[in-house]
Amino acid sequence: MIFRTATREDLPAVLALLAEEGREPTALGEAQERAFADIEADPRNELLVLTDGDEVLGCLQLTYIPGLGQGGRERALVEAVRIRADRRGGGLGAKLMELAVARARERGCGLVQLTSNKRRTDAHRFYERLGFARSHEGFKLALTR
Repeated sequence: MIFRTATREDLPAVLALLAEEGREPTALGEAQERAFADIEADPRNELLVLTDGDEVLGCLQLTYIPGLGQGGRERALVEAVRIRADRRGGGLGAKLMELAVARARERGCGLVQLTSNKRRTDAHRFYERLGFARSHEGFKLALTR
């Protein structure tokens, strides 16, 4: 298994992982190409993949947010955590998160945070097993449909 920064060639597999829950489009379009290019060019963003040979088994995005809190240290925001459906339950998600936390720690972040849909109770138990605590109530405002 290799944990690495995603490349443009990984993009179709990453989109397929995001689409497994049925909320994201699977087609690679101009908007996704542009978003990937923006992530790739931004030193505060990383799209990371867990691979086995040529197969992408998991992904997540890390965004480093500067702030005055946490002693002026960055915080790492974890988004889009996915493990391929046929590979779930074998510890890959824990490994992926472990590697992401280590990456944030190496960068000097003061904390790692994430949000999870309220309906994803299995995911909540997973994050709690990894040491994440329910500390805040999150709010979102959709600007487009």
